[in-house]
Amino acid sequence: MSDKNNSPLIEVKNLKMYFDISTGVFSSKPLKAVDDVSFSINKGETLGLVGESGCGKTTVGRTLLHLYKPTSGEIIYDGKPLKTKADITEYRKKSTMVFQDPYSSLNPRMTVSDIIAEPLDIHKLYKTEEERRERVLQLMSRVGLNSEHASRYAHEFSGGQRQRIGIARALAVNPEFIVCDEPVSALDVSIQAQVVNMFGELQEELGLTYLFIAHDLLVVRHISNRIAVMYLGKMVELTDANEIYERPLHPYSKALMSAVPMPDPKIARLNNRIPLSGDIPSPLNAPSGCPFRTRCEYACERCAEEVPEFREISKGHFVACHRVEEING
Repeated sequence: MSDKNNSPLIEVKNLKMYFDISTGVFSSKPLKAVDDVSFSINKGETLGLVGESGCGKTTVGRTLLHLYKPTSGEIIYDGKPLKTKADITEYRKKSTMVFQDPYSSLNPRMTVSDIIAEPLDIHKLYKTEEERRERVLQLMSRVGLNSEHASRYAHEFSGGQRQRIGIARALAVNPEFIVCDEPVSALDVSIQAQVVNMFGELQEELGLTYLFIAHDLLVVRHISNRIAVMYLGKMVELTDANEIYERPLHPYSKALMSAVPMPDPKIARLNNRIPLSGDIPSPLNAPSGCPFRTRCEYACERCAEEVPEFREISKGHFVACHRVEEING
């Protein structure tokens, strides 16, 4: 976990990503996967992004890299807004992604060498075949893979090794920013620790900036400087990693943090878990006003009428809740 730098590398303003879903022969309805999200990530920082399945975490990551074209909103990279195709092409040389599933994100017809070198080929980042080969072997060594594995295919490796191949591919363009989309969720616990530690070492060594998307709250706390909580396409809380575990302010964050498993059984017995009633609503038919109001014990009439503003409650601690002062008073 690298120290925070105060200058933002990525700034996101009012980002929206809607998908048109067909509801009939001539009719469609927008699915609001990401709905008016704003945040920034500082240079050398790791921002953790957590929330239930279907809340829009992965869509945020993919939209940030323009794998999805945003419906609206602004993405600013290193002080420069991404507007033209040339801006996005240049941005993609500096930003990349490690995908969730190492089993499906690697082409089974390509050797490890070709998989890792694919970004080099696309962006024409080498002059000779020898230079390309040396770069591949250097990347394999950096992520702990044997150079003898270069001519093998992805199916010959374990899950942890496949994810290392994915990380080597992500590092090929010498990126400054990496979106890590649940990179350890498909791996065994012992392998998870190795991969998470490797992310930390690479950040220290190369000065990388991460958006780290995950379900495992303990992993996110271990690697992140700050943590953002999403619910139904909206960001409901954003603050320092330790602060959100010790003093969550939004009712949803409180329930989420109470579900974090405690290794000490004595402490675990004293932990008051906050159960949530019902399931997360469909983003196709999201509730009016606050998206969390249908499952919130503090919901009032105002929650149904107005969308809460994502505002700064204390220094660096942002919350979207009408009654946050009253609940935590």
